[in-house]
Order: sequence, then structure tokens, then C-alpha cells
Amino acid sequence: MTTARLPLFPLNAVLFPGLVLPLNVFEERYRAMMRELLTADESQPRRFAVVSIRDGHEVARTAPGLPDPTALPEKGPAAGFGPDPITSFHRVGCVADAATIRERADGGFEVLATGTTRMRLLSVDASGPFLTAELEELQEREGEGAGALAEGVLRAFRAYQKRLAGARERSLATSAELPDEPSVVSYLVAAAAVLDGPTKQRLLESPDTATRLREELRLLRAETALLRHLPSLPAVDLTQNPTNPN
Repeated sequence: MTTARLPLFPLNAVLFPGLVLPLNVFEERYRAMMRELLTADESQPRRFAVVSIRDGHEVARTAPGLPDPTALPEKGPAAGFGPDPITSFHRVGCVADAATIRERADGGFEVLATGTTRMRLLSVDASGPFLTAELEELQEREGEGAGALAEGVLRAFRAYQKRLAGARERSLATSAELPDEPSVVSYLVAAAAVLDGPTKQRLLESPDTATRLREELRLLRAETALLRHLPSLPAVDLTQNPTNPN
């Protein structure tokens, strides 16, 4: 088993490989993490691990873009996550590569990262200025019938988009904009569909691509059927995510 040790960034969100993650960093523990990443050679990836926080485990909640006064620097890197931080996190997450890290005048950072590969937490260390994790990267297995399932999921996703957008055709992704590689399809749909956090986490943890696609096909069909009975919703861009505050 190949392991690595990386800085750990917990979020109230699920990151998938290939998806872009914008971050607004203002807490000191995460500022310290970004300063450390900036010391890396520019020719090397600036990698950190992202995990989703288990419901009810974070006591230092934040409003979008606003510092939380309860998340005081003196509480340390594990503030809000209890005496054994790993129990506050889902064990399967995603490695991220920070393409840009821009420091603001107030000392915070604006970060644009991309998910690269799934990983599993093995341990969490809170002894430094920010959390670090020992992890193993998870190889994506395709599974039986992934290609045919991906085609079905793309058809179902287009129908879902059309229904969600109130049949406004200009809001729909064209076939040229959608991938055809099964694992990429599975991650894109998992990220873009309007699903709750536990469902997205379950999709991330799927044992293989085919299993993830099969579950997505079921979810998309169910959601599309539900939307048929609701009033038309305004057009939305399903591929854009808001900035995540730390």
C-alpha cells in the first residue's frame, strides 16, 4: 500500500476528481496551510487532501465568506473537531491540486484547486499549525458495463437538466460539452446534480465506476420524475459551484 502525508482541509462539501474547488481562506490554521503550500517548488503540484465533515461534528460553523468568531486561532488546528479529529470526517475524500493561491491584503487567500484522485484517510495529526493526514490513494476501478451505463447516465442527465431548467434549452450542456469516459461522467454527474451531502459522499465512496453510474441513473430518474410534478424552476448552471469558505 502506497501512502502519503498531506495537509488536510475539511469542508462541508464533497470534492470529486476533475472538479474545480474555489476556496476563500480566512482562518489562521488554513492560512498557515496555504503559506506552507506556497513554499513548494512551482514545478511541483501543491497538493492537499479534502474531506467532508460528518454532520453534527463541526462546532465552528461559518457563514459564506465570513469568519466565525468561535474559531479562534488559540484553539489550534483541530478547533471544532474534538479530541480525535479523524472521527469528525468521512474517511474517503479527494486529493486537490492548488493551481492558484493568491494572498489578499488582509492576509487571507483566494485559492483555486482541482480534485485529482480519491483517497482514504488513515490517520490525522493535529500537532502542527494545521491538520495533516496520512492517506492512501484509491485506484478507480471501472466495473462491469461502465461504458453502457455512462451512455444511459448522460441521457438521463440531459433529461434532468432540461426539467430542472424549466425546458430553457439555452441552459443545457451540449453533447460536445459532456465527457464520454465513464469515470469522468460519473464524477461530473455526482458533482452537478442537486443532491444532499450524504448522497454525494456515498457516490464518492462507490467501489467502482459502474456502481456509481448505476446509482446515479436511479437517482436521476427519480429526481426527474419528481420535477415533473413541480412548477418550472429558473435556469441554472449546474456546473458552477460557489466559493467554499473554510
